[in-house]
Amino acid sequence: MIIQTVPFELVHQVWPKVEGWIEDANLHGGGDYTLDQIQLLVSNGSWLLLVATDGPDLFYGAATVCFSNMPNDRLAFITFVGGKLISSQDTFKQLINILKAHGATKIQGAARESVARLWRRYGFEERHVIVEKRI
Repeated sequence: MIIQTVPFELVHQVWPKVEGWIEDANLHGGGDYTLDQIQLLVSNGSWLLLVATDGPDLFYGAATVCFSNMPNDRLAFITFVGGKLISSQDTFKQLINILKAHGATKIQGAARESVARLWRRYGFEERHVIVEKRI
């Protein structure tokens, strides 16, 4: 399985093949975005779209990442990730290499407990818990 970026100019061709995974991840994450908003963010280059694939028509999952520059680091924040059997030591190494190629020095992501347990296998540490209330 190969993890690769989708150039923003090709997002509209790939999107129908991966939008279900992104939609599920968005719903588990609280549904802060519409699917159209997420597609806009990746198609205009604000966010990076990654796919887990074995060829042009064989997709196993997808993820989106946004980058921000902090005083001491370039942060890659995993906004959404979804798919089946896409998490392994190999795919994580590929993800790291891609994010480093985009200048990242740190990775973060908000995760429910089951995902946090999975990510701990790859060296993630809990920094803080995010809670929220609409006012």
